[in-house]
Amino acid sequence: MKTALAVLLALTPVSAFAGEYQQGYSSSRTCFRTEYREEYIPGTADNPGYVKSWNDTLEVPCRNRHVSSEPRPYRRHVTVYEDVDTNDCSEGTIAGGLIGGGLATAISRGKDQWWAIPTGIVTGAMIGCDIDGG
Repeated sequence: MKTALAVLLALTPVSAFAGEYQQGYSSSRTCFRTEYREEYIPGTADNPGYVKSWNDTLEVPCRNRHVSSEPRPYRRHVTVYEDVDTNDCSEGTIAGGLIGGGLATAISRGKDQWWAIPTGIVTGAMIGCDIDGG
C-alpha cells in the first residue's frame, strides 16, 4: 500500500496543478491579452465611410511570477484628508452617561424618575463627549 502511494505521488504531474508546464530545464507560462482594434474605411459621396472594429488576442509576457492560478487581489488606494475630525469621545460618552444617570437618580423622586433618568443619561453623555474632545 505504501509503495503504491509513493508511485502515485512520484508520477503525479505537479506542474499541471501549478498552472505552468516544464520545457527542458526551465518553466514557462503563456499569457494572453485581448485588445480592441478599429479601422476607419473612408467613403465617397455615394457610399459613406464606416468604422470596422474587432478584438485581437495577443500573446504577452506574464507579469507575476507566483504559481497560484487565482488572480491577485486589487490594492485599494486610500486618500486621507487632513481636515477630518478624528477625535474619539467614546470614553467620555460612557462616563458622562453614567454620571448623568446617577445624578438624575439622586435628585429625582417618585414619578419624575421615568423621564429624569434617561434625560440625565443623554445630557451626561453629550457633556462627557464634549469634555473628552469630541
